[in-house]
Amino acid sequence: MKLFQSNECVDWRAALDEYATTLRAQHVNRLEELDAWICSELPALITARPHPYITRAELERATVWKMKRGVWRERNRLLVIGNDAALVKSTSKQAFAAVPDPRQPVAILTALAGVGPATASAVLAAYRPEVYPFFDEVVAAQIPALGKVAFTAAYYQRYAARLRARAEELNQTCAEKFSAHDLAQALWTNSGGKVAHKNR
Repeated sequence: MKLFQSNECVDWRAALDEYATTLRAQHVNRLEELDAWICSELPALITARPHPYITRAELERATVWKMKRGVWRERNRLLVIGNDAALVKSTSKQAFAAVPDPRQPVAILTALAGVGPATASAVLAAYRPEVYPFFDEVVAAQIPALGKVAFTAAYYQRYAARLRARAEELNQTCAEKFSAHDLAQALWTNSGGKVAHKNR
């Protein structure tokens, strides 16, 4: 919890600067490639569309990234690709249209098969990282008073609210502006990442 409580901008920047190294140290097949895609390519794809949405293939890829950052659950991936492609497009379009509401976009996306709050947050973080940090249990463990991690919408709302509030506090004094998702990435790095992967 030390980093979360730090008001030193350099501490947060130093953690973010180590993100790529920490990612590489996980030794998870294709994780670096998928991370580059979700951090750089997917945001550009979404925002280039007149009415933002994601495709089923993009949703599957975001799901794979999420699981490679944590625990692999093949059933979830199969559920995701079982969604009708047109439904993924229309549902994600509706979710992005509800941004920046903190709750509605998550609720809308989790109506899709195989999509829970963590997968929804991965997609939303690519679109609006200042509002929707990626939901990671390693990060949650470093945020005081959140309690035992539960992959529920209610827990994610508390998690995201704490990260948004912390980013707002830091941004009052830091020359560099941090998003809530930046802080989640820094905290993940600070923990050394998650090494107990399955099906690498």
